[in-house]
Amino acid sequence: MAGKLAILACSGALPVRISQARPDAVKVGFQGVPNDLQGDVQLHRFEKMGDLFEGLKAQGVDRVVFAGALARPPLDPAVFDPTMMRLAPRLMAAMQGGDDALLTQVIEIFEDQGFAVMGAHELVPDLTAEEGLSFGAMPSEVDLQDVSRAWDILMALSPLDVGQGCVVAGGQCLGIETIQGTDALLRFVADTPEKLRRNHKGVYVKAAKRGQDLRIDMPVIGPQTIAAVAKAGLAGVVVEADRVMIVERQETMDAVEKAGIFLSAQVL
Repeated sequence: MAGKLAILACSGALPVRISQARPDAVKVGFQGVPNDLQGDVQLHRFEKMGDLFEGLKAQGVDRVVFAGALARPPLDPAVFDPTMMRLAPRLMAAMQGGDDALLTQVIEIFEDQGFAVMGAHELVPDLTAEEGLSFGAMPSEVDLQDVSRAWDILMALSPLDVGQGCVVAGGQCLGIETIQGTDALLRFVADTPEKLRRNHKGVYVKAAKRGQDLRIDMPVIGPQTIAAVAKAGLAGVVVEADRVMIVERQETMDAVEKAGIFLSAQVL
């Protein structure tokens, strides 16, 4: 008989969406990391991973899903438990690389403990943007050319484990999403002088990196993304079909319509 699922929750709407779909799941949060889960949320410290593993196993958990946004947390070595002391060298080495390197180690650590790591999209299939999704305004030919250019840039950077988003206007790259995240990228673009846009609004393209393990850190957009895209003066958003999630889908579509921009999902 299958055991229980645990939601390892950080900030944002995704943990809430999974919890709604899987109300029987054990809900786990982390001290110092905000989350919006309701009900019984068990809090743990990153420095005491042994306590987390033991607690999950004691409750019959055999599957976990990572959900929500998390900046690399500060760790206090003075309070590491024995398990974390053993894991620290692996994690510290992985932190010298990109997010994929670190998250791959996190997955391996949980699998070594006997947990199956699930993707949010496996638990809530309608989260991902399906091929052919098209909503809002119609992109121009220049917009489509900018989409192609942004895709080429993302794929060129993909082997370097850098970012999941890119903004292009009139063929000119205005910004690439790095560790600071989507909001920081779009704020930067919003401050870009009009003359650098070559008289074009530009587009934001979001895609998974090649070889990325989609069970953890699959790209996500939501209504806040749409608001930031509109504030940056862009014409619209294109996401990679079946490899990007849309949380709060109806609210996101409403935001697209209100902003007068476009949103589409394509096989890039």
